[in-house]
Amino acid sequence: MAVTRNADAVAPVRSSGPFSIWLARHIGTAIGSLGRLVRHPFSSLMIVLVIAVTLALPAAINLVVKNARSISTGWDNALDFAVFLNQGLSESEAEGLGRLIEQRADVDSVEFISATQALVEFKEQSGFGQALDQLPDNPLPHTLVVRPSPGNNGPSMVLLQEELTNLPETDHVQVDTEWVQRFHAILDIVRQAVAIGAALLGIAIVVIIGNTIRLDIENRRNEIEVTKLLGATNAFVRRPFLWTGFWYGLLGGLMALALVYYGLFLLQGPVERLAGLYQSNIAVAAMSLVEAAAIVGVGVFLGLFGSWFTAARHMRRIEPR
Repeated sequence: MAVTRNADAVAPVRSSGPFSIWLARHIGTAIGSLGRLVRHPFSSLMIVLVIAVTLALPAAINLVVKNARSISTGWDNALDFAVFLNQGLSESEAEGLGRLIEQRADVDSVEFISATQALVEFKEQSGFGQALDQLPDNPLPHTLVVRPSPGNNGPSMVLLQEELTNLPETDHVQVDTEWVQRFHAILDIVRQAVAIGAALLGIAIVVIIGNTIRLDIENRRNEIEVTKLLGATNAFVRRPFLWTGFWYGLLGGLMALALVYYGLFLLQGPVERLAGLYQSNIAVAAMSLVEAAAIVGVGVFLGLFGSWFTAARHMRRIEPR
């Protein structure tokens, strides 16, 4: 008997794999969780705004410290010793003394500034050129700018200062190291304080998201009981709350970035005017891509952790009656 083929026969459909099913469920849950936030725009916006401000505050302070450090890198010459020599010292004797000091192991370089050169620079920068021209003699001495070696520590710097001061050709030694060291010490303290404050604010974000998820769980208690009655596991019931925490963290991190960048935009004009007054090229350093991604990543992590901790704690207490 001939075998006929039925044109209306439907070929068997190959079922999707476990990963496809898992991915489809998570996509559907993520969209549903986002939809719940959109249906309550005011309350969702308030929570996202609180998270954004909490994340933006330490990020902004850290950015201020970063800019302060970048500016202070141009103050390396403040670590030099300005050795003002006696008035009666000739230019050749001053140059010879500079070469002698440069041979020291704790000295990196020595720059000689003659009295004539110093007077010319002072006339150009002070604006008192005509008044200085009326002086019978040049009041400025020869100067040696001594730059210590990078390997110097605090005691060796003090010793170098004392030995330069005790030279018979030296009239005065000016050192500007202390205020620079204090400035860097203050920046280190601020950085540590920012780290501690960021940790405390991170705990605050976990508490905020956890409390929000807890209220959401209580509002959906009957739904959870029915779902568990039908055989759903705690992991299945917990999934939408995890996605809710994810969206809170993600949106809060993105809004934090927007706040920080808006603050940088507001500061750009005043910083440019200040740089113009000092004839400097000071510019506000923005966040790097890694730092921006870290803010968003921290927000997502805290959102997921806060929602998971709260959902796992309360989900075990809800059982069908």
